Amino acid sequence: MAAVFLVTLYEYLPLFYITVVFVCFLVTSGLVLGWFGLGVPVILRNSEETESSARVLKKRMRQVKNPFGLEIPYPAAASVTKGIALRPDCLEDCLLTCYWGCNIQKLHEALQKHIYCFRIKTPQALEDALYSEYLYRQQYFIKKNDKEEKYCQLPEDAQVVDFGPVPRSQYPLVALLTLADEEDREIYDIIAMVAVIHIPDESYRLSCRILYQYLLLAQGQYHDLKQLFMSANSTAPSPSDASTGERSTERNLLEKAGLSEDETELREENSKDCVVCQNGTVNWVLLPCRHTCLCDGCIKYFQQCPMCRQFVLESFPLCSKKEQDDDESTHILQDVLPARVF
Repeated sequence: MAAVFLVTLYEYLPLFYITVVFVCFLVTSGLVLGWFGLGVPVILRNSEETESSARVLKKRMRQVKNPFGLEIPYPAAASVTKGIALRPDCLEDCLLTCYWGCNIQKLHEALQKHIYCFRIKTPQALEDALYSEYLYRQQYFIKKNDKEEKYCQLPEDAQVVDFGPVPRSQYPLVALLTLADEEDREIYDIIAMVAVIHIPDESYRLSCRILYQYLLLAQGQYHDLKQLFMSANSTAPSPSDASTGERSTERNLLEKAGLSEDETELREENSKDCVVCQNGTVNWVLLPCRHTCLCDGCIKYFQQCPMCRQFVLESFPLCSKKEQDDDESTHILQDVLPARVF
């Protein structure tokens, strides 16, 4: 109907018809510019323009050396009654201090005191900040690069079989790693590490794991150590290896404690290659989702994470271009030299 009207209008009033079409063109152009701004719509841009507009902020990183390392070698065997084995791995002589039944509120107040009051660089400093709000204390001297397992257990006369129902007022175990020598505390930026460890008991059977790790800096700051989700080879068992009942029970326990995270459900791919081009080596960490899935060539094309589609606010590389070239040269030498010797 509109087409017939325009044809009739053109036959009798051609000048008016041209004026109407021109006005419609102006209105349409104004709507397009109002929606997209003065720039060109993304669909009309070439690849170079898209590349420049899609760059996200690169987070400025400062490399620091962490002298502390701690792992649980046998999480399935750990319990409140039987104890737990810890395996420290430190670059210098350290003290491992374990606090059973540490008060949750007092621990987080102690972390705040590290910022505003005094530095927690010795076990005594943490105990003063906790006001001795813990059940039992154990301490071990850890030699440099010594990976010997240390066994922590509550005494029999403590008669503790659980730490009460959820939500709790106590952490089952808090492990503190501090540098033993005063001279080493002047060298490292990281002067202590606090690890919050969950240990299963009769009332809460969630498997043993490290819940939180806090790195305490000499400048009066602390950082929550977060896990990166990499598209790399993983030795962790896949969800199909565990029974459905165990997975659902554990998930319910995590949700009940408020510790469940969506990222724990994400599957890791068995490849070190970029998830986009499948050619370059994964090198970039995307924030805030912490997926490590893009290479140096593909990072500039993405404003959203290709794994979870979350918008990328910042990103940082795992290693610089120089470090990558050095690693490649090392691998080439390792492959070539044995052939020459033979």
